[in-house]
Amino acid sequence: MRQNRPAIRAFLFDLDGTLIDSKRDLVTSVNAMLRQMGRTELPADLVATYIGHGAPQLIASALGPEATDDQQRTGLSLFLAHYQLHKLDATRPYPGVVEALDALAAYPMSVLTNKPTNMSVDILHGLGLAKYFRSIYGGDSFEKKKPDPTGALKILQEFGVPPAQAALVGDSEVDTQTARNAGTLAVAVNYGFGVHDRTAHPADLYLDTLTDLVGLTRNRRS
Repeated sequence: MRQNRPAIRAFLFDLDGTLIDSKRDLVTSVNAMLRQMGRTELPADLVATYIGHGAPQLIASALGPEATDDQQRTGLSLFLAHYQLHKLDATRPYPGVVEALDALAAYPMSVLTNKPTNMSVDILHGLGLAKYFRSIYGGDSFEKKKPDPTGALKILQEFGVPPAQAALVGDSEVDTQTARNAGTLAVAVNYGFGVHDRTAHPADLYLDTLTDLVGLTRNRRS
């Protein structure tokens, strides 16, 4: 952790595995797609390791390296159709998320996810969380997805906040890499389901609950 780091003035959040526990609904939709394509269902924990890079990569990983481009396109279409109908069946905010967002409501906050934008917006509205964010950007919002820093830097430009005074919060190494590439504080939650090699991609700060973010708004020696 940096010494005498500045107080954080803006927050960027990942969605799946950070704000919301969407694992069951995502896994269910992936396995529904596999069944429709005549394939064997996959274990939930394995599917979870594929989440975080966007829906096309999720489906490519679930179908395996032998899948053709046509099969990947078909799989993606089937997955998105099922998930659109079932994205809020079991998905809920993680404990502490609503309390943290309430406490940070005076600060500019945005969601930056690799999930499709429309679905992300629908989920956040459905869970009553959209009101906390000035913007919601998905994997189809920019030319490149996380860990490319384009989205994060665009959001901070809109906020008028320099990267050094912002925190990017996520559950996977994709989020930590994005924070590094953008120059923000890298914050990782200890829950979630994203793949995170903490030796290769260490965060600046690890949280057991999102409510611990409130302390970052105060300038203090760490």
